[in-house]
Amino acid sequence: MVHRKRLYILDTNVLMHDPTSLFRFEEHDIFLPMIVLEELDNAKKGLTEVSRNVRQVSRFIGELMANGADLSDGLELRMPDGLNLEIGSGRLYFQTELTKPHNSLLAEQSLADNQILSTAAQLQEREQDKEIVLVSKDINLRIKAAIIGIPAEDYFNDRALDDLSLLYNGARVEGPEFWGQHEPVESWTNKHSVFYRLPRQKDELWYPRQFLALEGDNGLEAMVTSLEENHAELRVVTDFRQQGHSVWGIRARNREQNFALNLLMDPEIDFVTLMGTAGTGKTLLTLAAALTQTLDDKIYSEIIMTRATVSVGEDIGFLPGTEEEKMTPWMGALTDNLEFLTQPAENDEWAREATNDLIKNRIKVRSMNYMRGSTFLNRFVIIDEAQNLTPKQMKTLLTRAGPGTKMVCLGNVEQIDTPYLTETTSGLTFAVDRFKTWQHSGHITLRTGERSRLAHYASENL
Repeated sequence: MVHRKRLYILDTNVLMHDPTSLFRFEEHDIFLPMIVLEELDNAKKGLTEVSRNVRQVSRFIGELMANGADLSDGLELRMPDGLNLEIGSGRLYFQTELTKPHNSLLAEQSLADNQILSTAAQLQEREQDKEIVLVSKDINLRIKAAIIGIPAEDYFNDRALDDLSLLYNGARVEGPEFWGQHEPVESWTNKHSVFYRLPRQKDELWYPRQFLALEGDNGLEAMVTSLEENHAELRVVTDFRQQGHSVWGIRARNREQNFALNLLMDPEIDFVTLMGTAGTGKTLLTLAAALTQTLDDKIYSEIIMTRATVSVGEDIGFLPGTEEEKMTPWMGALTDNLEFLTQPAENDEWAREATNDLIKNRIKVRSMNYMRGSTFLNRFVIIDEAQNLTPKQMKTLLTRAGPGTKMVCLGNVEQIDTPYLTETTSGLTFAVDRFKTWQHSGHITLRTGERSRLAHYASENL
């Protein structure tokens, strides 16, 4: 069977989402309808991430059109300097003739989606030797395309992985047979910590800072501290469930919370990602670790708190006051946890005021809108609701880290509010997947809700 060459028609939202999508279709050709160019032109102004992406698309097309290229023959999709992508051999075509309605269902031509569909139908009739495929992030447009017989696909190249179930969860649980499968095992003690060195089996996947939990009578909780080609070194983790190891008065309530506190309290780990549903303790554990290491241990000079508002990059509005006061309505979860953590043991109004004044001097609430160009030195940075960040926005934030800074991303990929962002394309998913092999980062997925029996029952049954 001979496979026909494909002609991909790109919807505007694909280019807005990923400007490099022009170069990600290998040997196949790309077609841009005039209405897509119009929509790009209308979205080019502003300081939002979408506007920046649109301007980048225009620059790419401008480079391709240099030297008086003949548009009727299409533009060769040459790779721009600095783009590290596989080189394709396709061409870029533009709409050069008017579109006529091809279906009575699409009679309303003032709708941009209908113009794209009519263009696709016209190409389907004219380009018999090519397979016409519409690519869009808009599920409704793909449904309409299927109704009138036009093949349509989502844009897949922006996915961190094919299925969320494949995402690294930060821990592996083994049975009592684990030791027998990894003989011989060496063990030693160094600075009150117990270490193990064991051989790696063939095709066995280990990651730096990955946790190991052994179930059974001789249960063990350990973290991978170093990896060699044929061996793995483990260190028994600190048990933060014990009263003597509480963090700012907080103790871990389950195994995953204990793993999370080991990551948050380790000065050798610069980047931590915590994923989990509401009530698993992500924010509370992170704030407790931040306060301890900033106020008690003096490792960090300040705590920076921010979150991904749904309109990341947009103006945060006409709320009165300073940047911090404008961000306050968005920071409800963080401030609620702070109030809980800073409440004195005795109901002493003076002690509460003194504690609040001390913490206000060390905690800053920042808007992501103004972080581009900033550098954080010796800061403990907490990014809440990170599932609403795109991969590019995540990169913008993480590259703000200067020497001595620790960044912690919190989120639940089941609660994404950003348009066209999915569980597999979220910046948080990308961060977990891309950092899992780095020695100075750690991740754990929290599974057990610890708020109350009411909250737990509601999450399970509503």
